[in-house]
Amino acid sequence: MSSQILLAGFDSRGLALEAPILKRQRHRIAERPTARAVFQALADEEVKLLLLGPRLPDLGLAELIRLVRADEQTRHVSILALLPAREAPDAEERLREAGANAVLRRPLKTEQLERWLVKLLEVPRRTQLRVPVRGQVVAVPRSGDAGRFCGLTRNISVNGLLLASQEKLLRDIDVELEISLEEPPRQLRALGRVVRTAPEVHWPYLGYGVEFLLVPPDSRESIADLVGGGRPSLPPPGEAPKIRTTIERGGWVYEILDPVQDPHGWQVEIRRAPHERWRPGSGGPFYVVLGASPEAAYREARAFVERQE
Repeated sequence: MSSQILLAGFDSRGLALEAPILKRQRHRIAERPTARAVFQALADEEVKLLLLGPRLPDLGLAELIRLVRADEQTRHVSILALLPAREAPDAEERLREAGANAVLRRPLKTEQLERWLVKLLEVPRRTQLRVPVRGQVVAVPRSGDAGRFCGLTRNISVNGLLLASQEKLLRDIDVELEISLEEPPRQLRALGRVVRTAPEVHWPYLGYGVEFLLVPPDSRESIADLVGGGRPSLPPPGEAPKIRTTIERGGWVYEILDPVQDPHGWQVEIRRAPHERWRPGSGGPFYVVLGASPEAAYREARAFVERQE
């Protein structure tokens, strides 16, 4: 069955002329008059794409996008915002910061609009995955730590990933990524671009949507196998794990969090911060270990930290 597209907040009478692909491919399209009606439709129907404009009588467009991204049941929906030419110059940036995948201004070019529609409707399968990521901002000198960052994946697909990090990254920068997998142990590499901030990632992290630009064949094959297998390893929502142990080694302070259960056993997240800047709870994401039991995962986490120089 064709994809469900939901429209709200703009005059859609000319949309068929602006994007003939919608008629050619016979996508199911519905329109709602208010933000409240949009949320009701998201709860009741299989919606893949929201086409939103600013003419919503009950809620601002940026606020609606933030609420969609904050809800566990709706955050996966693609969002394309369409703005009149007279909107403020910074409107695009505000909507992208809120979580829109793309923002276009009218008058629309057919090829540009259709290109985005195809891209956002063909959403690749993602798997929830929480593993360490190290990165380097491209074109920043490699001397010292300039441009380097670390974090954890929240989910991943063959086209990109959702990154949680305590480092501030700018949108539209290119990044080299190393993704660490444990079973079997291997490093996946990719060149990506930060295409949006992700408000669905909560404190103490900042969230970023990263689109892959170039992935070596062996890494792409591994990601495809991972996604195809549907390997979920993100802990279920609930109370955030607390810090169980703090260890100082080699100028770093490591925080070992309480074990949390996932579909493959138990996992323990390790965070760290430089000694001179460390405060309780200030550690950034560093590594994740798995174990068959809470005790085994915790012992493995301690052993991992003790091996660090």
